[in-house]
Amino acid sequence: MAVAATVAISNSFTPSIRQALTPINRFSSLSSSSSTSISFPTLQSHSFVPIISSKNPNFNLLVSSAMNIEATDKVSPSSFLDRRESGVLHFVKYQGLGNDFILVDNRDSTEPRITPEQAVRLCDRNFGIGADGVIFAMPGTNGTDYTMRIFNSDGSEPEMCGNGVRCFARFIAELENLQGKQSFTIHTGAGLIVPEIQEDGKVRVDMGEPTLKASDVPTKLPANKDDAVVHSELNVDGVTWHVTCVSMGNPHCVTFGTKESKDLQVDKLNLVEIGPKFEHHDVFPARTNTEFVQVHSHSHLKMHVWERGAGATLACGTGACATVVAAVLEGRAGRKCTVDLPGGPLEIEWREDDNHVYMTGPAEVVFYGSLSL
Repeated sequence: MAVAATVAISNSFTPSIRQALTPINRFSSLSSSSSTSISFPTLQSHSFVPIISSKNPNFNLLVSSAMNIEATDKVSPSSFLDRRESGVLHFVKYQGLGNDFILVDNRDSTEPRITPEQAVRLCDRNFGIGADGVIFAMPGTNGTDYTMRIFNSDGSEPEMCGNGVRCFARFIAELENLQGKQSFTIHTGAGLIVPEIQEDGKVRVDMGEPTLKASDVPTKLPANKDDAVVHSELNVDGVTWHVTCVSMGNPHCVTFGTKESKDLQVDKLNLVEIGPKFEHHDVFPARTNTEFVQVHSHSHLKMHVWERGAGATLACGTGACATVVAAVLEGRAGRKCTVDLPGGPLEIEWREDDNHVYMTGPAEVVFYGSLSL
């Protein structure tokens, strides 16, 4: 899969991030350590920056960043993605609190335009575009407006993704040129999801009802509160953790600490070491996402996450929802909380009147690109 991408950097970056991304003035050519050689035109108004120099001679990606950042405001997904070229995939990279995705306009087909194996390569942060997953905007199913499918960075396909659905909503709004407050229905592997784009650009998502029945999460841990697993003991590599299991359409194991240490200090955790042990534990037949949570107050939680199929990420929307549900069930927090993640805060509310969980947070364009398949 040869790649030659031209990318416009979004104007949504903070000044510090823009400074970090300031391009080298001009390149006339670049040769990687392989036999591949890529030529760049010399332009006064743009500079070309190699963001990937791959060991794989069949995979090369280049970024074109406008010297005048303000000029990139004129680029929109609707105009960029309207191009139809055989063998070329146009995409937009989005991020929601640092949880980043490659968004693909797949509205003309019910089959993803790339394979899970290609998604793994594109998500690679050293030899690809770099992302936590690839999201496809597809035709609606069962009366919904759209269908969303996702390939994780390891090629697996999750049922749903909370940060991803916010990015999906903003992607659709720009594709369809929708202005102001907008709402539509999305079919996902977790069922019906309804996002609403707010006037301030944030996206509020009705994430539906949490599933608590142990066998439906699923987990093999025995139910200890009605049909649910709440503040149950789980032995992980010789350490006893207290866990609550919740499904938000995908499985979550939420923990506020171990048997020996009641108050978790999430910044001190080695997620890379402990995360996979939870994800692949034999009590989770479908594997699991794991949230490690520190309680600041009755309405303020801090969470770090190990995502099934993606590893440690900067944010997880469904994980933040599961965290608040677990905190309520364990009596640690109220139904409306701010959840701080490494990428920033999400506002989560688990309503009593309809039992639905609502998530509100940002989603922003990072850049637009094209690649040859």
